[in-house]
Amino acid sequence: MNHTSYPRGAHRMVVGISGATGIAYGIRTLEVLKAAGIETHLVMSRSARLTLSYESDLTTAQVQELADFHYSPEDVGAPIASGSFRTRGMIVAPCSVKSLAQIAVGTCDTLLARAADVTLKERNRLVLMVRETPLTLTHLRNMTTVTENGGIIAPPVPAFYTRPKGLEDVIDQSVGRALDLFGIDSETFPRWGEPAVPAQDATSTPPTLRPLAQSAVHV
Repeated sequence: MNHTSYPRGAHRMVVGISGATGIAYGIRTLEVLKAAGIETHLVMSRSARLTLSYESDLTTAQVQELADFHYSPEDVGAPIASGSFRTRGMIVAPCSVKSLAQIAVGTCDTLLARAADVTLKERNRLVLMVRETPLTLTHLRNMTTVTENGGIIAPPVPAFYTRPKGLEDVIDQSVGRALDLFGIDSETFPRWGEPAVPAQDATSTPPTLRPLAQSAVHV
């Protein structure tokens, strides 16, 4: 039989949203994954719910409705807290430096930190869209620790060669590049050296899913 096969869990992802500014990244991630047919498991920190009230007109319930499943940040008995629950990986968008520190040192007293720790120990893809500037030496060391454990630090740094026409274009490019790391092509932003996706196709064409290569760094 000649077909592309995906390991069980390839169409399932964990999405963490922490309290850093930039909650639009997490919301857009959920929207793109839904369009891709990826089953999403969402955990929002308590601080994320506060940030949501400052940065969006959406309620917590409305954000949770974008996911297939959602959990309380204190529910450390949730499925995503177990390594036997197979997923394509986890993205934290945005990721605060507090969550970064918890993940770096393996403090698992919240579901977000535990799910990230599980992702690392199972050697699955963990992407942290760290949102902070300027950075202290502690921040940088925590980033190094996560990277040495196999995680990927992917701050939402916009590219301007795409000639963004508004904030939505900037968000799409950052989210799209982060999802590239999971082998998911959102097809919502222009790529360097490639033909631009026509505007009418950017929302109607479903994102594509590619086999996920193993991380090159695992210690």
